[in-house]
Amino acid sequence: METYTSLRAFADSWALAFLFLFFVAVIFWVFRPGSKKVHEDAANIIFRNEQKPKDD
Repeated sequence: METYTSLRAFADSWALAFLFLFFVAVIFWVFRPGSKKVHEDAANIIFRNEQKPKDD
């Protein structure tokens, strides 16, 4: 079998399945229940060094 044909068959089957599962895993990891605090902290990182009191 030619190299191109074998790599194309791999990309059309197993690589596609792996990338789809990886995408789904990343989506579940980002939207997991315990990640809200981490994402809020990352969103507010630019305001950490302002000269006004922090609202809690």
